[in-house]
Amino acid sequence: MNETPEAVEPANLRFLRRLVTVLTATMILGLLTIVALFVIRMGFGASVPLPDEITLPAGAKAIAFTQGIDWYGVVTADDMILIFDRASGALLQSISVKTAP
Repeated sequence: MNETPEAVEPANLRFLRRLVTVLTATMILGLLTIVALFVIRMGFGASVPLPDEITLPAGAKAIAFTQGIDWYGVVTADDMILIFDRASGALLQSISVKTAP
């Protein structure tokens, strides 16, 4: 009969084990919350459709595009920003962007 008494766990170690378990659960819940917020924020927003066709002035070469709800803008290679009406496609405004020498 070889009976070995079971080791008694110190109170500090028991507290530390519970603390690590709680912190792990908190980190998992926090990560799930962040992922859920990203999905909600990016996944269900109303997207604005792209225009089917954009007619640029002669000689203009597009290098960037941006859009709002009722307009879209094209940045051209000759440092111009062209703002178009989304409904009609008409040019609303032309803005010259000059860079400092």
